[in-house]
Amino acid sequence: MLNRVAPFGFVLLWSSSFIAARVGLRHLSPLLFVAVRMAVCAAVLVLVMLLLRRSWRLPPGVWLHACVAGVLLNGVLLMTAHYAMVTVGAAPIALVQTLNPLLTAVLAWPLLHEPLRGRQWAGLALGASGVVLVVGLAAARSHAALNGLLLTMAGVVALCGGTLYYGRFCRTVPMLEGATVQFLACTVVCGLSAWLFEVPHADWILPAVLSVAWNAGAVSLGGMVLYFVMLSRGSAARAAANFYLVPGVAALLAWMLLGESLAPLAVLGLLVSSVGCWLVNWRPGWARPQASSVSPR
Repeated sequence: MLNRVAPFGFVLLWSSSFIAARVGLRHLSPLLFVAVRMAVCAAVLVLVMLLLRRSWRLPPGVWLHACVAGVLLNGVLLMTAHYAMVTVGAAPIALVQTLNPLLTAVLAWPLLHEPLRGRQWAGLALGASGVVLVVGLAAARSHAALNGLLLTMAGVVALCGGTLYYGRFCRTVPMLEGATVQFLACTVVCGLSAWLFEVPHADWILPAVLSVAWNAGAVSLGGMVLYFVMLSRGSAARAAANFYLVPGVAALLAWMLLGESLAPLAVLGLLVSSVGCWLVNWRPGWARPQASSVSPR
């Protein structure tokens, strides 16, 4: 049951994070926003660890692997996206993040032994073409928007690396202990980044508090738990393919709640990417992962 529900829950939660972030960034600087979000997540998980009396005695190598995966999957991805959202709408940034399935699928084949067949490669190509269409429109309209989307692409590279790193080294790590270490590492990295690369400012009014609370609790904790479930019980490329559904949902939410609109060609890009997601997730075409693909090396 969880395997079927996890993708839909992840897409809805991840899409909502762009809307909440756009609201929160009106009152907080972007890197500080992410640092506070990570700190809230870490505090909640440490409290849960203490209440459940879970052991902190993980092998040193496991700690290191969890830290690296967490910083890539959460820290770098979120810092670049939030910085870009100061000048770029929610839906285009969400669409650029769909490059993650393409990069993950290309690298998962040699690294995790997760081959794709022709239909899945066609789906990945469609998804990438939708991204190129939207990025090209941004380049034609605004230099600042283009810079923001290129920065988002750098975060996608980090997300791809974190996905593959998790699939290779962290699938056997207990979920609670691993997530706690990941968010603690993210808190440190994001806090240092806010101190070094921006002049932090915050206006702690109700919308800012609710924005941070939603993105920390529902998205970073709930959403990433669902993502790790998909990674642990399936292939890395298939889990990443769910990102193709996020832009359409994010665009709809941004239109309903923030009044953001998209040009017809951008809507076409979203539709093309959604078709690509369907092709990538088409179950009969997926080759069965080898046993070695779920074991750390």
